[in-house]
Amino acid sequence: MANAKQTEQMKKGAGFIAALDQSGGSTPKALKLYGVPETAYGTEAEMFDLVHAMRARIIKSPAFTGDKVVGAILFEMTMDREIDGIPTATYLWEKRGVVPFLKIDKGLEAEVDGCQMLKPIPGLDELLARAVKAGIYGTKERSVISAANEKGIKAVVAQQFELGRAVIAAGLMPIIEPEVTISIADKAEAEAMLRDAILAELDKAESPVMLKLSLPTVPNFYKPLVDHPMVLKVVALSGGYARDEANAMLAKNTGMIASFSRALTEGLSAQQSDAEFDAKLGEAIESIYQASIAG
Repeated sequence: MANAKQTEQMKKGAGFIAALDQSGGSTPKALKLYGVPETAYGTEAEMFDLVHAMRARIIKSPAFTGDKVVGAILFEMTMDREIDGIPTATYLWEKRGVVPFLKIDKGLEAEVDGCQMLKPIPGLDELLARAVKAGIYGTKERSVISAANEKGIKAVVAQQFELGRAVIAAGLMPIIEPEVTISIADKAEAEAMLRDAILAELDKAESPVMLKLSLPTVPNFYKPLVDHPMVLKVVALSGGYARDEANAMLAKNTGMIASFSRALTEGLSAQQSDAEFDAKLGEAIESIYQASIAG
């Protein structure tokens, strides 16, 4: 079952979760932002070598420790690789004090009722067993809500909790992530429907889960979820907001911590010296940490 020390670290949540889980579709964009153009690699294998080098550089940076980064979400291929000859998840926990999570979703279905459900996850049981063996603590699975459509939102939440139960049965902690698109006109209405749907599932839950949600329109709107006995932690995704804006919004939400991806790596470049890179990453980590503990 889940490591008690890691559960305690997530519960206290004095810091944030780094999302280092860009997969095949989003990797070229992540590399481009990092200063590595598509002309720098010819094959998918070369592309994944480059993104692993980027992630390893982040993880090995002096500022990337459990003091401020309480957890990190990995892509499957990152879990299967090593840093300095040590499996990535083991390296994260034993060398950096950071709790490792695994992104397990395989992308999104086409939009129905204003929402995108998770695609089926073939070989789920085998993947979860591999994750346990690799030292992974929990999983992350992302759906998307793009309209205040009660039918669609209930379907997304039901699917998320069903998958969450399979994750719990494997001995892992699920991060349930029904992301509300930040640019929609009816975002606040969608959030109200989402909160109700999640509370209904939590009230019949038998084991704790984590939640990863878009930053709410109204500060502390998700406080009933933060306070629910079946929620270990509520984390916020940046969802396209720039880091400063995401940090400012997060700081207004008591008990929520960040789980940022692009907002964490903003301003990092392959061309930077190690000193420049470490300083830039250190500034990013400090700012997200401060916003996470402010609430």
